[in-house]
Amino acid sequence: MKQVLKRFIQVVSQLVIIMTILLVSAGSIKWIWAWIYFILCVLILIVNGFVLDPDLIAERGKKKENIKKFDRIITTVNIIPVISIILLSGLDKRFGWTGNTAMVYYLAGIILMILGNALFTWAMVANKYFSTSVRIQTDRDHKVAEGGPYTIVRHPGYTGYILFTFATPMILGSLWALIPAGITMALFVIRTILEDKTLQNELEGYREYAARVKYRLVPGIF
Repeated sequence: MKQVLKRFIQVVSQLVIIMTILLVSAGSIKWIWAWIYFILCVLILIVNGFVLDPDLIAERGKKKENIKKFDRIITTVNIIPVISIILLSGLDKRFGWTGNTAMVYYLAGIILMILGNALFTWAMVANKYFSTSVRIQTDRDHKVAEGGPYTIVRHPGYTGYILFTFATPMILGSLWALIPAGITMALFVIRTILEDKTLQNELEGYREYAARVKYRLVPGIF
């Protein structure tokens, strides 16, 4: 229970920081799309609280051991584009760099955010070893996840995260923030390749699973 509470505090704190950066960089609290984004994030948090296994939530909240070096590097570097998405979106709102944005752009962002998070949550429900870090979870008797979205692609959580990443600047009405979103996507493609290689080399049964499920992120493409 302590680790579940810790994870909840982590996620809420991240959300508060994101909203603070958004509103300060925008120079106004009267930004309807920022608040819509915030409400969507809160709703997603509530849904996840009901559908996710408490053991998984606890694992995601605790300090990890034997994390792969490449993952530490990628996740650290990714902090820069993630913050840039939020900061640029706020500055874009303040200075009007993108200009007037069609309503369909915002609505497409909402749809993309819902789809991305639905896929991300589905992956967490289907995979009780869904960690925040790349590691072989010998402490939890790590097994290959093969159900749910894992029958379609090998890393559905990353696919969902990438969709959510692009949805963020769209909901916030910024074209410029799509640039750091693209950088995050590139970093997660690299992370996917390296993680997949790690799992094939170190997790029993994963190589056979990879032979059955051909694609890592997008069916028929990659």
